[in-house]
Amino acid sequence: MSDFVMPSLGADMESAVLMEWLVKEGDHVTKGQVIAEVETSKGVIDIEVFEDGVVDKLLVKEETECTVGTPLAFIRTHDEAPPVQTVENAQRIKASPAARRKAKEMGVEIASLASTGEVNLAQVQKYAEKVPKLATTDGMRQAIAKAMSRSNAEIPHYYLSISINMTPVLKWLEDFNAARTIKERILPAALLIRAIVKALKEVPELNGFWQDGEHHISESIHPGIAIALRKGGLITPALINANEMGLDETMHSLGDLISRTRNGKLRNTEMTQQTITITNLGDLGVQNVFGVIYPPQVALVGLGRIMDAPWAEGDTLCVRKIIQVTLAGDHRATDGRTGALFLDKLNQILQAPQELL
Repeated sequence: MSDFVMPSLGADMESAVLMEWLVKEGDHVTKGQVIAEVETSKGVIDIEVFEDGVVDKLLVKEETECTVGTPLAFIRTHDEAPPVQTVENAQRIKASPAARRKAKEMGVEIASLASTGEVNLAQVQKYAEKVPKLATTDGMRQAIAKAMSRSNAEIPHYYLSISINMTPVLKWLEDFNAARTIKERILPAALLIRAIVKALKEVPELNGFWQDGEHHISESIHPGIAIALRKGGLITPALINANEMGLDETMHSLGDLISRTRNGKLRNTEMTQQTITITNLGDLGVQNVFGVIYPPQVALVGLGRIMDAPWAEGDTLCVRKIIQVTLAGDHRATDGRTGALFLDKLNQILQAPQELL
């Protein structure tokens, strides 16, 4: 018998609302199966089970707010009798769906209104009027603010930047896409992610975590991809096992990840297993991105706009397509030399694009 608990979906998360069970007691489940949906400040997330078994008991009712670590269900893996356990961390807060949506929109904590009875829409609006500051606070911005405050307080950042000539790789990509249908074509964003992943294989020290005062390098590469939401805000879900993907699969998986992120259909593994972050602001005209590392990760790669710029080749000055790539590193885990080796390797890979397949 094992506990299926409310997972931590980010360093800033303290609690979430169990919105819906997708299984019932007695159902057989398999590893990786989505069995519940929870709502956090970042949206609705699909929660997966990590083992095969049978749902022995559902401990928490739908629309219940629970702190991280709260047992949500018992998963039975053999025929032992279930132990008697209690749920101490669950805050059984009753609220109408309309009240929850409005509270999230206005930045009101449902828990602060749940002393008696069921929370309704009128209560949320009345509370927000009494505390005007809350009415303009966005839950997602609060969550990001907490994580970034922790990052600035705890992580000694160092920054490096490199200019990379993208003309050869973009010409190669144009020729590569010429024989493909529109749906099969590769976008430069996928090509850059693939190149970064290959560079991380060569310089793995940047792919991992700083935890309990130690540097832990991850064998798997799950880059968190910064994705803008249609209604505002930014989420960085993980491209799981990107190190096992070729260029085509990277493109397909990236498109799928963006679509599910904007439709609120992410899985908990995609919100918890990022080993490095990649943020691309080039579409907004930004040339250099000096990002803040998301703890406990130890690095962030920033991609700027691909733009025409003067470029010296031997004794000739010409115009080439140039991108500025920046690296934010955690000085506790690595140093500038490691970061420089990574950027140099990335440059080499992008000058030999046929190796990206």
